[in-house]
Amino acid sequence: MHTPVEIAAYMLAELESEQYLSQDVIASQICEKFGEEFTRLNDGGNVSIRRDVLAEFKKLSGDEVVWERGERIWRKREQHDEPGRQQV
Repeated sequence: MHTPVEIAAYMLAELESEQYLSQDVIASQICEKFGEEFTRLNDGGNVSIRRDVLAEFKKLSGDEVVWERGERIWRKREQHDEPGRQQV
């Protein structure tokens, strides 16, 4: 049985190798590799990642990763980024 921590570590490893994570792509990968119980359908009808997995991902990645809401991607923090996790 997999745990949210394992999946968050997988996400972080993928981010390291790919430079960014598309929510749609990584959610599909998680569903295929770990099981659909770690994903859910959001209000827009898209596959998204379960909240407890996202919380563990946030803990593991700390302030080094930002979420670009418009692009729906996670990426490494850059020098020009605003404070906080979410970027516009």
